[in-house]
Amino acid sequence: MNKTRIAVAGAGYIGQAHMGVALNSPTCDLSAIVDPSPAAVDLAAKAGVPLYTSIEELLAKDRPDGLILATPNHLHVPQALQCIAAKLPILLEKPIATTVAEGEQLLKVVDETGAKVLIGHHRAHSPIMAKAKEVVDSGKLGKLVAVMGSATFLKPDHYYVDAPWRREIGAGPILLNMIHEVHNLRMLCGDIVAVQAFASHATRGFAVEDTVAINLRFASGVLGTFMLSDTAACPRSWEQTSQENKAYPTYEDEDCYVITGTNGSLSVPTMRLKTYPRPEDRSWWKEFEVGVVGMVRDDPLKHQIEHFGAVIRGEAQPLVSARDGLLNLRITEAIAQASKSGQVVELSTH
Repeated sequence: MNKTRIAVAGAGYIGQAHMGVALNSPTCDLSAIVDPSPAAVDLAAKAGVPLYTSIEELLAKDRPDGLILATPNHLHVPQALQCIAAKLPILLEKPIATTVAEGEQLLKVVDETGAKVLIGHHRAHSPIMAKAKEVVDSGKLGKLVAVMGSATFLKPDHYYVDAPWRREIGAGPILLNMIHEVHNLRMLCGDIVAVQAFASHATRGFAVEDTVAINLRFASGVLGTFMLSDTAACPRSWEQTSQENKAYPTYEDEDCYVITGTNGSLSVPTMRLKTYPRPEDRSWWKEFEVGVVGMVRDDPLKHQIEHFGAVIRGEAQPLVSARDGLLNLRITEAIAQASKSGQVVELSTH
Protein backbone atom coordinates (compact mmCIF):
# COMPACT_ATOMS: atom_id res chain seq x y z
CA MET A 1 0.00 0.00 0.00
CA ASN A 2 1.03 3.59 -0.51
CA LYS A 3 1.96 5.12 2.82
CA THR A 4 0.09 8.20 4.07
CA ARG A 5 2.42 11.19 3.68
CA ILE A 6 2.63 13.30 6.83
CA ALA A 7 4.66 16.47 7.31
CA VAL A 8 5.65 17.95 10.69
CA ALA A 9 5.67 21.69 11.37
CA GLY A 10 7.83 22.60 14.34
CA ALA A 11 11.18 20.91 14.92
CA GLY A 12 11.31 21.25 18.70
CA TYR A 13 11.20 18.47 21.30
CA ILE A 14 7.68 17.22 20.58
CA GLY A 15 8.04 17.79 16.83
CA GLN A 16 11.11 15.57 16.80
CA ALA A 17 9.16 12.88 18.68
CA HIS A 18 6.46 13.00 15.99
CA MET A 19 9.14 12.77 13.29
CA GLY A 20 10.59 9.67 14.93
CA VAL A 21 7.34 7.75 15.02
CA ALA A 22 6.46 8.83 11.47
CA LEU A 23 9.79 7.51 10.17
CA ASN A 24 9.12 4.15 11.83
CA SER A 25 5.42 3.83 11.04
CA PRO A 26 4.21 0.87 8.97
CA THR A 27 1.41 2.92 7.37
CA CYS A 28 2.62 6.54 7.43
CA ASP A 29 5.71 8.28 6.09
CA LEU A 30 7.45 11.51 7.08
CA SER A 31 7.27 13.62 3.91
CA ALA A 32 8.73 16.96 5.03
CA ILE A 33 9.66 19.23 7.92
CA VAL A 34 8.47 22.82 8.23
CA ASP A 35 10.58 25.11 10.41
CA PRO A 36 12.42 28.40 9.73
CA SER A 37 15.17 27.77 12.31
CA PRO A 38 18.74 26.89 11.21
CA ALA A 39 18.71 23.90 13.58
CA ALA A 40 16.05 22.24 11.43
CA VAL A 41 18.48 21.90 8.49
CA ASP A 42 20.40 19.05 10.12
CA LEU A 43 17.20 17.37 11.31
CA ALA A 44 15.78 17.31 7.78
CA ALA A 45 19.07 16.03 6.35
CA LYS A 46 19.24 13.20 8.91
CA ALA A 47 15.61 12.26 8.23
CA GLY A 48 16.20 12.42 4.47
CA VAL A 49 13.24 14.72 3.83
CA PRO A 50 12.90 18.24 2.40
CA LEU A 51 12.78 21.27 4.70
CA TYR A 52 10.41 24.19 4.14
CA THR A 53 10.42 27.46 6.03
CA SER A 54 6.65 27.97 6.04
CA ILE A 55 3.37 26.14 5.60
CA GLU A 56 2.74 28.26 2.50
CA GLU A 57 5.91 26.92 0.91
CA LEU A 58 5.01 23.34 1.87
CA LEU A 59 1.54 23.62 0.31
CA ALA A 60 2.93 25.18 -2.86
CA LYS A 61 5.76 22.69 -3.43
CA ASP A 62 5.00 19.39 -1.74
CA ARG A 63 1.47 19.12 -0.35
CA PRO A 64 1.27 16.18 2.12
CA ASP A 65 -1.77 14.09 3.01
CA GLY A 66 -1.74 15.53 6.52
CA LEU A 67 0.24 17.92 8.72
CA ILE A 68 1.24 17.74 12.38
CA LEU A 69 1.32 21.20 13.96
CA ALA A 70 3.90 21.03 16.77
CA THR A 71 4.59 24.77 16.69
CA PRO A 72 4.52 27.30 19.58
CA ASN A 73 1.12 27.61 21.26
CA HIS A 74 0.35 31.10 19.96
CA LEU A 75 0.56 29.78 16.38
CA HIS A 76 -1.88 26.90 16.88
CA VAL A 77 -5.10 28.66 15.91
CA PRO A 78 -3.85 30.77 12.97
CA GLN A 79 -1.98 27.81 11.47
CA ALA A 80 -4.89 25.45 12.05
CA LEU A 81 -7.23 27.88 10.29
CA GLN A 82 -4.74 28.13 7.41
CA CYS A 83 -4.71 24.35 7.02
CA ILE A 84 -8.48 24.04 7.28
CA ALA A 85 -8.85 26.64 4.51
CA ALA A 86 -6.50 24.51 2.40
CA LYS A 87 -8.54 21.35 3.22
CA LEU A 88 -5.47 19.75 4.81
CA PRO A 89 -6.08 17.29 7.71
CA ILE A 90 -4.14 18.24 10.84
CA LEU A 91 -2.94 16.81 14.12
CA LEU A 92 -2.83 19.92 16.31
CA GLU A 93 -0.68 19.66 19.41
CA LYS A 94 -2.32 20.58 22.68
CA PRO A 95 -3.35 23.04 23.94
CA ILE A 96 -5.84 23.65 21.15
CA ALA A 97 -5.38 27.40 21.71
CA THR A 98 -3.85 29.88 24.13
CA THR A 99 -7.28 31.05 25.32
CA VAL A 100 -10.79 29.59 25.44
CA ALA A 101 -12.04 32.41 23.19
CA GLU A 102 -9.51 31.46 20.49
CA GLY A 103 -10.41 27.80 20.89
CA GLU A 104 -14.10 28.60 20.43
CA GLN A 105 -13.27 30.43 17.21
CA LEU A 106 -11.40 27.39 15.90
CA LEU A 107 -14.11 24.93 16.95
CA LYS A 108 -16.74 26.99 15.12
CA VAL A 109 -14.76 26.70 11.87
CA VAL A 110 -14.16 22.96 12.40
CA ASP A 111 -17.88 22.38 12.94
CA GLU A 112 -18.85 24.49 9.92
CA THR A 113 -16.38 22.86 7.55
CA GLY A 114 -16.25 19.29 8.85
CA ALA A 115 -12.44 19.57 8.82
CA LYS A 116 -10.34 16.59 9.90
CA VAL A 117 -8.72 17.82 13.13
CA LEU A 118 -7.13 15.56 15.74
CA ILE A 119 -5.90 17.24 18.95
CA GLY A 120 -2.59 15.92 20.26
CA HIS A 121 -3.51 14.71 23.74
CA HIS A 122 -1.29 11.70 23.17
CA ARG A 123 -2.11 9.94 26.45
CA ALA A 124 -5.57 9.25 24.99
CA HIS A 125 -3.78 6.72 22.77
CA SER A 126 -2.01 5.00 25.67
CA PRO A 127 -2.72 1.26 25.93
CA ILE A 128 -2.67 1.72 29.72
CA MET A 129 -5.48 4.28 29.54
CA ALA A 130 -7.42 2.10 27.09
CA LYS A 131 -7.25 -0.84 29.51
CA ALA A 132 -8.19 1.31 32.52
CA LYS A 133 -11.21 2.66 30.64
CA GLU A 134 -12.15 -0.89 29.65
CA VAL A 135 -12.16 -1.95 33.34
CA VAL A 136 -14.23 1.09 34.37
CA ASP A 137 -16.73 0.57 31.53
CA SER A 138 -17.06 -3.16 32.34
CA GLY A 139 -18.75 -2.41 35.67
CA LYS A 140 -16.21 -4.43 37.69
CA LEU A 141 -15.79 -1.49 40.06
CA GLY A 142 -19.54 -1.06 40.49
CA LYS A 143 -20.96 2.45 40.36
CA LEU A 144 -18.11 4.97 40.29
CA VAL A 145 -17.77 6.99 43.49
CA ALA A 146 -14.47 8.89 43.46
CA VAL A 147 -11.09 9.34 41.83
CA MET A 148 -7.84 10.36 43.54
CA GLY A 149 -5.06 11.66 41.33
CA SER A 150 -1.65 13.23 41.49
CA ALA A 151 1.01 14.81 39.35
CA THR A 152 3.81 15.43 41.83
CA PHE A 153 7.34 15.83 40.52
CA LEU A 154 10.39 18.06 40.90
CA LYS A 155 11.42 20.34 38.06
CA PRO A 156 15.08 21.34 38.52
CA ASP A 157 16.06 24.96 39.12
CA HIS A 158 17.62 25.27 35.65
CA TYR A 159 14.17 24.61 34.12
CA TYR A 160 13.28 28.14 35.26
CA VAL A 161 16.72 29.67 34.69
CA ASP A 162 16.78 28.45 31.08
CA ALA A 163 13.34 29.93 30.35
CA PRO A 164 12.45 32.73 32.80
CA TRP A 165 8.96 33.09 31.23
CA ARG A 166 8.04 29.88 33.08
CA ARG A 167 8.15 31.87 36.35
CA GLU A 168 5.61 34.42 35.17
CA ILE A 169 1.83 34.61 34.93
CA GLY A 170 0.68 32.55 31.95
CA ALA A 171 2.93 29.63 32.90
CA GLY A 172 2.95 27.45 36.01
CA PRO A 173 1.99 23.77 36.40
CA ILE A 174 -1.76 24.38 36.09
CA LEU A 175 -1.48 25.68 32.54
CA LEU A 176 1.65 23.72 31.53
CA ASN A 177 0.96 20.30 33.07
CA MET A 178 -2.61 19.92 34.33
CA ILE A 179 -4.17 19.89 30.85
CA HIS A 180 -2.68 16.39 30.34
CA GLU A 181 -4.35 15.14 33.51
CA VAL A 182 -7.70 16.70 32.68
CA HIS A 183 -8.12 14.60 29.55
CA ASN A 184 -7.16 11.39 31.37
CA LEU A 185 -9.66 12.11 34.13
CA ARG A 186 -12.38 12.85 31.59
CA MET A 187 -11.63 9.56 29.80
CA LEU A 188 -12.03 7.61 33.03
CA CYS A 189 -14.84 9.45 34.83
CA GLY A 190 -16.69 11.57 32.25
CA ASP A 191 -17.36 15.28 32.02
CA ILE A 192 -16.16 17.66 34.75
CA VAL A 193 -18.83 20.19 35.77
CA ALA A 194 -17.25 22.07 38.69
CA VAL A 195 -13.82 22.74 40.19
CA GLN A 196 -12.30 24.19 43.36
CA ALA A 197 -8.61 24.81 44.00
CA PHE A 198 -6.06 26.10 46.51
CA ALA A 199 -2.73 27.23 45.07
CA SER A 200 0.58 28.04 46.75
CA HIS A 201 3.91 29.46 45.62
CA ALA A 202 5.46 29.22 49.08
CA THR A 203 8.30 26.93 47.99
CA ARG A 204 9.71 28.68 44.92
CA GLY A 205 8.28 32.15 45.57
CA PHE A 206 7.62 32.82 41.87
CA ALA A 207 4.65 34.77 40.53
CA VAL A 208 3.10 31.47 39.42
CA GLU A 209 1.98 28.60 41.62
CA ASP A 210 4.19 25.62 42.38
CA THR A 211 1.63 23.48 44.24
CA VAL A 212 -2.13 23.11 43.83
CA ALA A 213 -4.82 21.09 45.62
CA ILE A 214 -7.83 20.57 43.34
CA ASN A 215 -11.37 19.30 43.90
CA LEU A 216 -13.46 18.10 40.95
CA ARG A 217 -17.14 17.29 40.48
CA PHE A 218 -18.14 15.13 37.51
CA ALA A 219 -21.50 15.15 35.75
CA SER A 220 -22.11 11.58 36.96
CA GLY A 221 -21.83 12.63 40.61
CA VAL A 222 -18.30 11.23 40.96
CA LEU A 223 -16.03 13.44 43.08
CA GLY A 224 -12.30 13.81 42.60
CA THR A 225 -9.24 15.16 44.37
CA PHE A 226 -5.98 15.97 42.61
CA MET A 227 -2.60 17.06 43.96
CA LEU A 228 -0.37 18.94 41.51
CA SER A 229 3.16 20.14 42.28
CA ASP A 230 6.34 20.74 40.31
CA THR A 231 8.43 21.16 43.44
CA ALA A 232 7.51 17.95 45.28
CA ALA A 233 10.21 15.27 45.34
CA CYS A 234 7.67 12.53 44.74
CA PRO A 235 7.30 10.20 41.71
CA ARG A 236 3.49 10.02 41.64
CA SER A 237 3.17 11.44 38.16
CA TRP A 238 2.23 9.84 34.84
CA GLU A 239 5.74 10.26 33.45
CA GLN A 240 7.34 8.58 36.48
CA THR A 241 4.89 5.68 36.69
CA SER A 242 3.67 4.79 33.19
CA GLN A 243 7.10 3.79 31.73
CA GLU A 244 5.96 5.28 28.40
CA ASN A 245 8.57 8.03 28.09
CA LYS A 246 12.03 6.56 28.52
CA ALA A 247 13.49 9.98 29.36
CA TYR A 248 12.06 9.60 32.89
CA PRO A 249 13.04 7.08 35.56
CA THR A 250 9.98 5.09 36.63
CA TYR A 251 8.87 3.28 39.75
CA GLU A 252 6.78 0.16 39.36
CA ASP A 253 5.23 0.39 42.84
CA GLU A 254 3.78 3.89 42.37
CA ASP A 255 0.42 5.00 40.96
CA CYS A 256 -0.92 8.37 39.94
CA TYR A 257 -4.66 7.57 39.82
CA VAL A 258 -6.94 5.46 42.00
CA ILE A 259 -10.49 5.02 40.67
CA THR A 260 -12.99 3.78 43.24
CA GLY A 261 -16.47 2.35 42.88
CA THR A 262 -19.05 0.63 45.05
CA ASN A 263 -17.53 -2.80 44.38
CA GLY A 264 -13.81 -2.14 44.06
CA SER A 265 -10.90 0.04 43.03
CA LEU A 266 -8.36 0.23 40.23
CA SER A 267 -4.91 1.80 40.66
CA VAL A 268 -3.32 3.22 37.51
CA PRO A 269 -0.83 2.52 35.99
CA THR A 270 0.13 -0.52 38.12
CA MET A 271 -3.37 -1.80 37.25
CA ARG A 272 -3.80 -3.31 40.72
CA LEU A 273 -7.44 -4.32 41.06
CA LYS A 274 -9.27 -4.91 44.33
CA THR A 275 -12.90 -6.08 44.15
CA TYR A 276 -15.40 -7.83 46.38
CA PRO A 277 -15.95 -11.40 45.13
CA ARG A 278 -19.61 -11.30 46.18
CA PRO A 279 -21.20 -7.92 45.39
CA GLU A 280 -24.18 -8.80 47.58
CA ASP A 281 -21.84 -9.14 50.59
CA ARG A 282 -19.74 -5.98 50.57
CA SER A 283 -18.20 -4.54 53.72
CA TRP A 284 -14.96 -3.11 55.04
CA TRP A 285 -14.83 -6.25 57.21
CA LYS A 286 -14.71 -8.45 54.08
CA GLU A 287 -11.54 -9.23 52.14
CA PHE A 288 -11.03 -8.01 48.60
CA GLU A 289 -10.15 -10.28 45.75
CA VAL A 290 -6.79 -8.88 44.68
CA GLY A 291 -5.26 -9.04 41.23
CA VAL A 292 -3.48 -7.17 38.46
CA VAL A 293 -5.15 -6.39 35.15
CA GLY A 294 -3.05 -7.55 32.21
CA MET A 295 -2.08 -4.85 29.75
CA VAL A 296 0.61 -3.81 27.29
CA ARG A 297 2.90 -0.81 27.74
CA ASP A 298 3.73 0.98 24.51
CA ASP A 299 4.55 4.46 23.24
CA PRO A 300 1.22 6.32 22.79
CA LEU A 301 2.78 8.54 20.10
CA LYS A 302 3.13 5.42 17.92
CA HIS A 303 -0.56 4.68 18.31
CA GLN A 304 -1.48 8.33 17.80
CA ILE A 305 0.21 8.59 14.40
CA GLU A 306 -1.44 5.39 13.21
CA HIS A 307 -4.79 6.84 14.29
CA PHE A 308 -4.02 10.15 12.55
CA GLY A 309 -3.31 8.25 9.36
CA ALA A 310 -6.68 6.50 9.69
CA VAL A 311 -8.39 9.88 10.23
CA ILE A 312 -6.70 11.28 7.11
CA ARG A 313 -7.84 8.28 5.06
CA GLY A 314 -11.41 8.56 6.36
CA GLU A 315 -11.20 5.26 8.25
CA ALA A 316 -11.74 6.76 11.71
CA GLN A 317 -13.12 9.80 13.51
CA PRO A 318 -10.68 11.75 15.74
CA LEU A 319 -10.35 10.10 19.14
CA VAL A 320 -9.62 13.56 20.59
CA SER A 321 -11.76 16.08 18.74
CA ALA A 322 -11.46 19.85 18.64
CA ARG A 323 -14.42 19.94 21.06
CA ASP A 324 -12.48 17.69 23.47
CA GLY A 325 -9.44 19.92 23.16
CA LEU A 326 -11.52 23.00 23.97
CA LEU A 327 -13.17 21.32 26.97
CA ASN A 328 -9.74 20.34 28.34
CA LEU A 329 -8.53 23.94 27.99
CA ARG A 330 -11.72 25.32 29.54
CA ILE A 331 -11.39 23.05 32.59
CA THR A 332 -7.71 23.91 32.98
CA GLU A 333 -8.49 27.64 32.87
CA ALA A 334 -11.30 27.10 35.38
CA ILE A 335 -8.84 25.49 37.82
CA ALA A 336 -6.55 28.51 37.47
CA GLN A 337 -9.54 30.83 38.01
CA ALA A 338 -10.72 28.88 41.06
CA SER A 339 -7.24 28.98 42.61
CA LYS A 340 -7.22 32.77 42.36
CA SER A 341 -10.82 33.48 43.40
CA GLY A 342 -11.32 30.84 46.07
CA GLN A 343 -14.72 30.17 44.53
CA VAL A 344 -16.29 27.09 42.98
CA VAL A 345 -16.21 27.45 39.18
CA GLU A 346 -19.10 25.77 37.39
CA LEU A 347 -18.53 24.44 33.86
CA SER A 348 -20.66 23.67 30.86
CA THR A 349 -20.09 20.35 29.10
CA HIS A 350 -20.82 21.85 25.66
